[in-house]
Amino acid sequence: MTTSRASQHHPRPSLPLIAATTAALPAVVLSSLAVAQPAAAEPRARAVPATLAAAMRAQAKADVTTALKGSLIPAASVPAALPNALRPAKAAPPAQYTIARGDTISAVAGRYGLDTHAVLKLNNLQANTIIYPGQKIKLTGSKAAPAATASASATVKTATAASGTGSVYIVKAGDTLSAIAARHGVGLSQVFKWNGLGMGSIIYPGQKIKLGGGSTPAAPSATAQSAPTATRPAPAKTPASSGSYTIKAGDTLSGIAARNGVRLSDVLSANRLTMSSIIYPGQKLVIPGASTIAPASSKPAATTPLVPSTFLGFTYPAAVVSSANQNKALLNAAPVPSREQMKSIVADTARRMGVDASLALAFAYQESGFNQRAVSPANAIGTMQVIPSSGRWASDLVGRNLNLLDPYDNATAGVAIIRQLVNSSADLDTAVAGYYQGQYSVSQNGMFEDTKAYVAAIKANRTLFR
Repeated sequence: MTTSRASQHHPRPSLPLIAATTAALPAVVLSSLAVAQPAAAEPRARAVPATLAAAMRAQAKADVTTALKGSLIPAASVPAALPNALRPAKAAPPAQYTIARGDTISAVAGRYGLDTHAVLKLNNLQANTIIYPGQKIKLTGSKAAPAATASASATVKTATAASGTGSVYIVKAGDTLSAIAARHGVGLSQVFKWNGLGMGSIIYPGQKIKLGGGSTPAAPSATAQSAPTATRPAPAKTPASSGSYTIKAGDTLSGIAARNGVRLSDVLSANRLTMSSIIYPGQKLVIPGASTIAPASSKPAATTPLVPSTFLGFTYPAAVVSSANQNKALLNAAPVPSREQMKSIVADTARRMGVDASLALAFAYQESGFNQRAVSPANAIGTMQVIPSSGRWASDLVGRNLNLLDPYDNATAGVAIIRQLVNSSADLDTAVAGYYQGQYSVSQNGMFEDTKAYVAAIKANRTLFR
């Protein structure tokens, strides 16, 4: 039989025993024992006197200030401009530059380190001349005509004075009458007189400007003295024709009256016109003479309007057709983009406004064939054929006033309307029909037969631009 041994109980040694036995422990063990003592047993750190702390902070601040002063570079040592060696090199200007969307003449000139005025002068442009994507401008070289013109200006004046048969200049985009006169060394008033023009006359690219009078003396003083007496007697200068005149591009009423030796007020009265009336190339005017019928009983001169009053068998109100003719005359007088340039403008506008470019191009092709000068009897204007009331709607859609005579605004108006119709119509066919027939009319009457044909044409056109 086994019995368990009772565990021996050792009494806990007293503190004096531990103190006695530590004498034999290594120094490392002693240090650990010292760490294990309560924190209260450690001596408290002595506080730094307030005066000494303030002195230390002042010294640190002075050291920082000295360091900063040493790190600053004197302003006199900094150059005012970058040395040439460190400046970024600018690309050499090409002889010819093709305008991209968003370009300006000043930006193009700055890109190649050129003077804006020099680029304008090189290309016969003005500061307010409109440029278009795809247009080519010269950046280097010299103008073709001015050098020869400048050297020959004296010859031109001499030839004009001696023979009375001046030269002819063909107007280019961006030309002004004052610039033409200056380049050829003649007075602006002489150019006005030789061509029957005035300060309000509009000139066109391709128009021919005479730079010398037929048999009129070139000396301004002689002209100034003889003009009043020469133009007074109306009977002596009554036209040999039937008393009518067909207006040509660049004509003004004052110029016509002066050339025919009659007063402007008589021409206005005989044709029931006013100073603000707009005249058109091809329009016929009555030239009052000695045997002219009294103005009170004379009928208005027959005119050949730029825009007819009927379209597809429908006759439009006279006021609408009159506005259409005025807009047509303004567009004919203004430089506009080519059809290819308008195509790019429409496509870029559609992409920027989130409209399928092929759809916008299909509308522009169907409406005008990309012709910005197109105006219909309904007064639908420009490439997108937008009528003024729709133009105001489009202005509200985009949040700014749109000028339908401006090629970019015209494209914006048309694309804004297309976008709104697509977003608010049940399907694409209804949206297309709304552009032609009107959204409300389509909703009330359905598509007319000609509207259905229009929708089919837009769909067919769209495949051409995908």
